[in-house]
Amino acid sequence: MASTPDDSHDGAGDAPRELTQSESALETARRQLYHAASHLDIDPNIVERLTYPKKIHEVTIPIERDDGTVEVFTGYRAQHDSVRGPFKGGLRYHPDVTRDECVGLGMWMTWKCAVMDLPFGGAKGGVAVDPKELSSGEIERLTRRFAQELRDVIGPNQDVPAPDMGTDPQTMAWLMDAYSMQEGETTPGVVTGKPPSIGGSEGREEAPGRSVAIVTKLVCEYYDRPLEETTVAVQGYGSVGANAARLLDDWGATIVAVSDVNGAMYDPSGIDTAAVPSHDEKPEAVTKYADTVISNDDLLTLDVDVLVPAALGNVITNENAEEIAAAFVVEGANGPTTSAADSILEERGVAVIPDILANAGGVTVSYFEWLQDINRRAWPLERVNDELDAEMQSAWHAVRTEYERRDVTWRDAAYIVALSRIAEAHELRGLWP
Repeated sequence: MASTPDDSHDGAGDAPRELTQSESALETARRQLYHAASHLDIDPNIVERLTYPKKIHEVTIPIERDDGTVEVFTGYRAQHDSVRGPFKGGLRYHPDVTRDECVGLGMWMTWKCAVMDLPFGGAKGGVAVDPKELSSGEIERLTRRFAQELRDVIGPNQDVPAPDMGTDPQTMAWLMDAYSMQEGETTPGVVTGKPPSIGGSEGREEAPGRSVAIVTKLVCEYYDRPLEETTVAVQGYGSVGANAARLLDDWGATIVAVSDVNGAMYDPSGIDTAAVPSHDEKPEAVTKYADTVISNDDLLTLDVDVLVPAALGNVITNENAEEIAAAFVVEGANGPTTSAADSILEERGVAVIPDILANAGGVTVSYFEWLQDINRRAWPLERVNDELDAEMQSAWHAVRTEYERRDVTWRDAAYIVALSRIAEAHELRGLWP
């Protein structure tokens, strides 16, 4: 299953990099915390606080199946840190959802919101269920009951969920409605990633891919590489990859390869991305439009300027990192590069722009949606895109400053920015007696 940024959306379906196959999401998040802290003069007591979530909620969710039987599922909401604002993060429906996974991914959302300087903390939740085995009616009943179980711990100023793996705008619409019915008033700001007709934001679905394209453009400018002379390969032609590819295509880059689960379309002279349907438009159709088909593994090692892994996590590993020929890797998916591969790419001089910056358009436009809901005033698409561009430029500048000042990797620079902001907020607010 593709790993799409949370909210699919907020944070891009976050699937953290793994040091080893057995390393959990929580272990990964804590390792990233300690690594970033080693570059900074931070009170170790603050690091100790950030090692743990503020709260973890575990609930049982009984629903009536279509055949009249009752089945009980387990749901979680892990709230990591709220020192900078309400908790923020996706809700996923997936069989492998666990308590520790939600804690680790909630920590990752804390870093992502901080690197973008959004007034949110991090959270993550979900239900251990395979949504493919449920009917639409069963998913609706599951969602409404889950909303009721979480009612006391979510809210526009408390914790704002969003779509993630296995959930979508319709899921958020049901959750918002269930919460609103219990509150006795329509409360659109309780979730983001909703359909625009009930308080969602224009440009929300395209935002993660748009931010990937913006960051790719900024990277090329930084390294004095004209976009018109830049070749790009995109693994994953879903909402993130397709939107990134099409925007870069419009801006003059040459997209030489795009892929889905069946393989990749390859054309060294350039692909007309507008003529190739995305996964959302026509599932698994990429290879049907291709004259030359290569494997997803081969796409990763193409001799291109920019590689955008925008599908699965952990696709660049110690087994193929030496063969990556791209000068730049811009992470569209969450966690596409393992830690071992990261080290190899660093030694080889390949610049890796991390997911918490590159695909943060999702959570950023979720913030815009939250603002629109709070103020009861919708923004036109042009304003959403202009505001997103400004936020990405600002975040890029902050990360670039740390990258140059500290002589670290782009990933380290992004985490340093995030942790610095979180630590400062904790220092100023202090510790409740």
